[in-house]
Parts: sequence; structure tokens; C-alpha cells
Amino acid sequence: MKPKILIVDDDNLVSLSLKKVLTKLGYEIDVCMEGGKALDMVELHQPDVILLDIYLTTHNGLDILKDLQKRFFDIPVIMITGYADVKIAVEAMKSGAFDFLLKPIDIEQLKIVLDKCMNHLKLKREVQGLHEILNEEQLTREYFGKSKAIVKLLNTVEKLAQSEDTTILLEGESGTGKEVFAKYIHQISPRSNKVFIPINCAAIPKELAESELFGHEKGAFTGASNKTKMGKFELANGGTILLDEIGELTLDIQVKLLRVLQEKKFYRVGGEREISVDVRILAATNKNLEEEVAKGNFREDLFYRLNVARVEIPSLRERKSDIPLLAYSFMKQYALKFNKQIKGIDDEALEILQGYHWKGNIRELKNAMERAVLMLDGNELKAQHFGFLKLQKDGSVSDDEFVLKIPPTGVKADIVLRTLILKTLDITKGNQVQAAKILGLSRSKLRYRMEQLGIEVTKAIH
Repeated sequence: MKPKILIVDDDNLVSLSLKKVLTKLGYEIDVCMEGGKALDMVELHQPDVILLDIYLTTHNGLDILKDLQKRFFDIPVIMITGYADVKIAVEAMKSGAFDFLLKPIDIEQLKIVLDKCMNHLKLKREVQGLHEILNEEQLTREYFGKSKAIVKLLNTVEKLAQSEDTTILLEGESGTGKEVFAKYIHQISPRSNKVFIPINCAAIPKELAESELFGHEKGAFTGASNKTKMGKFELANGGTILLDEIGELTLDIQVKLLRVLQEKKFYRVGGEREISVDVRILAATNKNLEEEVAKGNFREDLFYRLNVARVEIPSLRERKSDIPLLAYSFMKQYALKFNKQIKGIDDEALEILQGYHWKGNIRELKNAMERAVLMLDGNELKAQHFGFLKLQKDGSVSDDEFVLKIPPTGVKADIVLRTLILKTLDITKGNQVQAAKILGLSRSKLRYRMEQLGIEVTKAIH
């Protein structure tokens, strides 16, 4: 579909000349030669761009511009005039004009301004489309569950969300729903009517990370497009940006990100103009950033700048009482998607779901429910539909789970406890904080037990 331009100018020669030139350039043109009919013509033709003369015979173009801003604020207006008056140009720009051209109009200059206009419209529509996609589902507390751990977490998150710009660091295992929590924070924040843009830092090629985040000028590097590209920070201006898997960013990008956090300013790749943005930053990671700082993989100053408010999202194993609610929610979602009539999940199937380890957390549960619903022939999910989880009716678990076997001759409790701690430390690669969490102990209690049993971290790593 051709871009549509409405020319509002009562000079017949100018209007026809512009129509002829712009039609050749590939635009669809409508002409309005009476200022009093301009608003009606805009309503009728819904143009992408308006060319508006300031000095019309019966109307003042600046007054029409102000009316257009009230009713059609999202349509860019390019003002044109035969009088080189700086004050009028300034007033037009202050009133919301996209640009200002003098008669006789230089066609090359007009082409440049229209190209800018089209790029502006394209980017604006991309942002609006992204906003609609990401906000089509309004989250509520009930979406997350009702376990004590989740209720406590939601109470904290809802308080933090009330700030417009407080940076929040979301920590948790892969699949715990960090992006969903970030989206919820945005939806209940003062920025809820603005865009929310999530970025998976791990999915961005390292050589393109700076361009993706901050944009680039045309021809800034080999492979760059021949048009200026806005980065995610510019697109998120006024709203919220989520830097998911932030621990995957390289050190040089971390330096640039630190400056954005501190000053809300940056340069596009190859750019000379400093760009200011008003963005709330949320960050998420499944890594221990303090350990990454100690290893030299993550900047300490950036960590402290991100760590203004820290939220730890529990694993699904720590909130098993939420599994039935989540399972039913996913069941309904996929029943609708696959056009199936399902009345529920039987008790035996729920026991299996609650007994499974869920290393992939909510993401793994969601995938399991999708598979079960897709393969279902009847109207109720039963134990047999979750056989792929390798979890049997008698409660035995898959081979990669820890299984305690007591020999007939018996075993000392200290040996069992020592073995359990060593295996857990092996799983967490020596991370005592994570090991304590898995074992349901405080870190200090775990250390006490390790000292008591003669366990050193170096001995626990193989």
C-alpha cells in the first residue's frame, strides 16, 4: 500500500505541482484547497503525512495545526510557507509540526524530510505493535499462585513497582518466570501506559549487542543498514526495558550500560549526537552476579548500580502447592489453542506433577502441559498422559534424581548427611548459598554441618 499524503494549500499551481512530483515518487496524494475543510479531509482520507500551508486565504495554518494536534496528534504535519519568518517557524515546531519548508519547495529537501517522516512512522508503528502484543494479557496476582513464598514475593514486588525509576534485579533459576514478573512490575507501575520491551541478552550476537541496545547511524559498520536504526533503549523511551540474562553481556557493553544507568544518555554506534532517554531498567539473571564479579566476568560498579532492589524468585520445587493452579491455567490455555474440551486433571496426575523435580521450573511445566493436552484424546488428563516425565505411580523418580538406598546392614546418619551435602555441593559446583537453599538450611547451618563433618568446598568439587 502506498503512503498517503494530504496537501492542504489553496494555491492551485503549488498543489498540482506537488501532487505531480509526489505521485511520481510513489505516494498517494489528496489535495484540500480550503482550510475550513482540512479536518474533514483528514478524517475522510486518513493520510500518513500532511503538508500544510501556513498562509491560507481564509484560515491560519497554525490554528489548523493546533486542531490537528488535538484530533490527529499521531499524524506528522510538515508546514510550508512562502515567507522566511523564523518566529513563525519556531511557533510551528512548538505547536507540534514535524518539519518546516520554505516555498519554492526544493524537491530534494522535500524527499529528505518525507524519508525522515516515513522512518519515524515505521518506528512508531513498530513500538505500538510491540506494546499491543506485550500487553494483550493483563496479569493479576492469581496468575502467579497462592503459596506463601509467592504471596510474600508479590507483596514485595508490588511495593517496588510503585517507583517510576527504581532499578530492580530479578534473580532465579532458568524458567522461574522472571520475564513475567518483570511484565507484572511494569503493568502495575506508573509507566504502565508506556511500552515494555524485554531483551534476551544471551540471544544477541556479541558483535551486534551495542547496535541492538543503542542503535546505529547508517553505514556505521560493515553490514549496517543504509538507514539510521533506533536501538531498544530509544524504542523503550518513557517505558520499561528488561535486560534478561544480563550476565551474558560482554565487559565493553557493560561499560556503556553503566553510563545509561547513571546518566540516561548514550550515543548510537557511529553517532555524534548524544541521546537522552527516560527508561526504567529491570534486569534478570540466573547467574550469581556476585560470583561473576569475583571471577572478573561482570563489572562490580554495574552490579551495585543494578542491585538497588533485589528480588529472588523461588523455584517451582519451593512452591509445589502452586503446581495444580499453574497446571490448570496452562491446561485451559492449550485446550483453547488446540480446540479441545477438557474438564480437568485427575488426582493421580496432579500427584505426579507435584512429585516431579521440575528442573526447568514453570517453563518445563508449561511445555509438559502443552504436550499432554496436544496428545489427549479424551476429556480428562490422567497419569498416563504424563508418562514422558519418567515418574511412576509408585513414586520412583527418573535416573537423574537423588535416590537414597539404605543397605540391609544399616548406615550411620553422619555418613548419609555427609554424602547428601557432598552431592548437593557437587550439583551447585561448590556454591554454598545454592546448596543451603536446596537442602532447606540456612547458610550458617550448612557451614556448621560441613565443619562438623570435615567437609571442605575444594573436596566437594570433582
